[in-house]
Amino acid sequence: MSQRTVGILLFNEVEVLDFAGPFEVFSLTTKTDLETKAFNVITISEDGEMIKARNGLKVIPDYNFHHHPALDVLVVPGGYGAEEIEINNSNLIEWINQQYSQVECIASVCTGALLLAKAGLLNGRKATTHWMDQDRLAKEFPLVAVQRNVKFIDEGKVITSGGISAGIDMSFYLISRIYGRNVIYGRNVAAETAKRMEYDSFFQG
Repeated sequence: MSQRTVGILLFNEVEVLDFAGPFEVFSLTTKTDLETKAFNVITISEDGEMIKARNGLKVIPDYNFHHHPALDVLVVPGGYGAEEIEINNSNLIEWINQQYSQVECIASVCTGALLLAKAGLLNGRKATTHWMDQDRLAKEFPLVAVQRNVKFIDEGKVITSGGISAGIDMSFYLISRIYGRNVIYGRNVAAETAKRMEYDSFFQG
């Protein structure tokens, strides 16, 4: 399988682990046959300028909405910036919709699900988000079948995950889904990445 490109959306007041967790997982993942990187991981913001994440972390994105490589996977993180600011940003919502028609999979972390719901991508689908925001998701977007007490929900082209660290679990799951579960690719690839990150518990039980 060829290397896939994972785009991670950034914006001001994004929750740090929402984007940094998946970034770490996908960046560390290698194909066990050749020890080559399985994913090209990039960050994208609306204008490409430096963003200030939650608690003041400053990050310079790689690309902007008008200039970035074609994506195979789009990760939409959450945080205050998602639920209170970007949910009202029509440019960002439109860009998410555009990417949905082109990517293999779009995945949200935490309240990034609210952005997908605003874009209409969760209508008629099961979805989850941070436990503190599940009632809001259900109330504001009644066409979404909100699921509780789960780490993530796979609805084919759309995957949603719960709060913050659940994005790491979702990323391992997505790697397993992409590469299957045979000897060379698949769960072995994700499990090896988890071992390197000392996150082995994801594959136990």
